Amino acid sequence: MSDTSVTTIRTHAVWVILLAAAGAFALTMGVRQTMGLFLSSMNTATGLGVGSISLAFAFGQLWWGLTQPFAGAFADRVGAGRVLLLGIFLVALGTFITPFMTTTAGLIFAIGVLAAGGAGMAGPAVLMAATTRLLPADKRGMATGIVNAGGSFGQFVMAPIAGALMVSVGWGNAMQVMAGLVLVALPAAFFLKGNNVQVAVPGVKAMGTGDAIRLALRTPSFLLLATGFFVCGFHVAFLATHLPGVVAACGLPTQWGAWALGILGLFNIVGSIAMGWAVGRWRMKSLLSLVYAVRAVAVLVFLFAPKTGPVVLVFAAVMGVSFLSTVPPTAGLVAKFFGTSHMATLFGLVMLTHQVGGFLGAYLGGKVFDATGSYNWIWYADIVLAVGAALIHLPIKEAELPPRVVVA
Repeated sequence: MSDTSVTTIRTHAVWVILLAAAGAFALTMGVRQTMGLFLSSMNTATGLGVGSISLAFAFGQLWWGLTQPFAGAFADRVGAGRVLLLGIFLVALGTFITPFMTTTAGLIFAIGVLAAGGAGMAGPAVLMAATTRLLPADKRGMATGIVNAGGSFGQFVMAPIAGALMVSVGWGNAMQVMAGLVLVALPAAFFLKGNNVQVAVPGVKAMGTGDAIRLALRTPSFLLLATGFFVCGFHVAFLATHLPGVVAACGLPTQWGAWALGILGLFNIVGSIAMGWAVGRWRMKSLLSLVYAVRAVAVLVFLFAPKTGPVVLVFAAVMGVSFLSTVPPTAGLVAKFFGTSHMATLFGLVMLTHQVGGFLGAYLGGKVFDATGSYNWIWYADIVLAVGAALIHLPIKEAELPPRVVVA
């Protein structure tokens, strides 16, 4: 399907595509991002220690990233629908069996391999690529913002649900109910099926996956973009895993942690949609620099502010605006650099660097807390990394690049 033919898609069909992608992301991301609420209960039930349990969460961050380039390459070849079906099922299975795991290895398998791997298959690389492939170019910026907002909406809705279920039926049963909710995303696979044949140009042979990866790794702007996304992963994973612990360390009741996660998700909806609108009007690299600078300032202010409930919620709101608003411009730059034929694969590579950062953010958060009884040193590192990310995007060359194809 060429861009010309894509423009004939009816308006209601566009919204079906967006709702399918955003809904799938809402359910998989929403369940995954509430797992931090269960960390304390897991520790009490297993006695493994926050550091050991954080290792399972951290491995999940890394595995989520590792699966995305491969899931993206598979989706580019055989279609996103099949990949999404498998991914959604694995998220549900891993989440369902987690309460039965009593060792670090068991938690790594359930949370870090099954649930995280499934979330990677049904994650941004596949969903963003499927959306951009099915929609005309002039709708892609806002579309990626809406899909990204779906994940945030899921977190906003799922965090309070998970908190209420923990109180009413216990943490283990609550987690299994959340696993069942993930399966509601299965119908999205039907609406998002398709592969890179849809964007093939008649009369030319598209670049192979291996050649596309080698080209990307030789492109300085792509490498700078991936490095900046590493910082995003560190920041996002630390907050998703340890924000409830940060709230508890402030001496606030448990429900403030659930509310903070919910507020984080709510304001990420605002940030994602606003960023989707902004990418069509300003340079995407400049928007990314601004987001990272905002993060650095917000964390610095929070460190010196009084740790009251309202302050925590305001901080969560500011962090929410910048939380995953990096995704639309990052995906947009990948598409601008290399087109959409290998979008899932190449954005998957960028997501991999994001999740390497996520591994460190989730794991080091727990280790530093075990060693010092505080999260302050992680906050200091986050500020330094955010400032670095703000600066590293400035040299990116954002000029429009011609499609890279090889004549048959």
